Amino acid sequence: MFEQLGDLIAFGLLGLEPASRSGAAVQFFVMDVAKIFVLLVLVIYVMGLLRAMLSPERVRAFVRGRPDWQARGMAVTLGAVTPFCSCSSVPLFIGFVEAGIPLGVTFSFLIASPMINEVAAVILVGVLGWKLAALYVLAGLLVAWFGGLAMQAFRPERWVEDYVWKIRMGETAMAEPDTSLRGRHRYALGEVREIVGRIWRWVLLGIGVGALFHGFVPAGWVTEHLGGDDWFSVPAAVLLGIPLYANATGVIPVAEAMLTKGVAIGTTLALMMSVAALSLPELLILRKVIRWPALALFAAVLAVAFTLVGWGFNLIA
Repeated sequence: MFEQLGDLIAFGLLGLEPASRSGAAVQFFVMDVAKIFVLLVLVIYVMGLLRAMLSPERVRAFVRGRPDWQARGMAVTLGAVTPFCSCSSVPLFIGFVEAGIPLGVTFSFLIASPMINEVAAVILVGVLGWKLAALYVLAGLLVAWFGGLAMQAFRPERWVEDYVWKIRMGETAMAEPDTSLRGRHRYALGEVREIVGRIWRWVLLGIGVGALFHGFVPAGWVTEHLGGDDWFSVPAAVLLGIPLYANATGVIPVAEAMLTKGVAIGTTLALMMSVAALSLPELLILRKVIRWPALALFAAVLAVAFTLVGWGFNLIA
């Protein structure tokens, strides 16, 4: 249905040639805009119905007082199913510290939350298939788990800003949620408006970049330079993702275009993870609560992890 809509607008209404670069780019753009935004609204609404009782305060309460391995597992899982983006990282970080949760566990949550979410997973299934979606989620969970362990080994407490330790957020009085169907419906609609309103520009930008890549970058050049045979293609993809700012949903159309052109799967996954969890704006936001040594260590741990994931998947492929 979405492919037919792209054909209708690009080749029927606009009269572009299917074999032309502009025709291929416009068809890709229209098809992915329709597909991703329909999936985006549906998935956010359904998950909003189920998640009406979840909040950052409840996430903190779930993790507090657990053994390290259990707290880390819950932090990674909750990070994967909660919609908190980089703009939420500072209050969440402060809340976790105030609750006495180990910093390694906190970093596991901060890695998982922007990189993995159920919206991106469902859209990945719809756009790229369940196998790639499963690989991305599995790799993200592993990076979040071991990335937090690596951070904890360096005792990052010494690099937390002094004011963070002095904050006492206390127990937030949580209003009783409206669990009626009407209340959940209102909450789900609010989730759709808030999340789509926050990310639609980045999704359109990602689709636009993917469309340009799909239509104008020759497949032969991509296969030669990014096909996976060169060791440096994966670290280059990780570095490329740092200055970009998008969430996991926004980078999916770029990944789709890369894969259709022959970019190796590990290189594509490395770029997706870097854009979602290692972007420069994300790091600058975290700088408000941790000092430069911790920030540099955080970036280095993630860059190494993403590179190893990319090399591993390229080797398997």
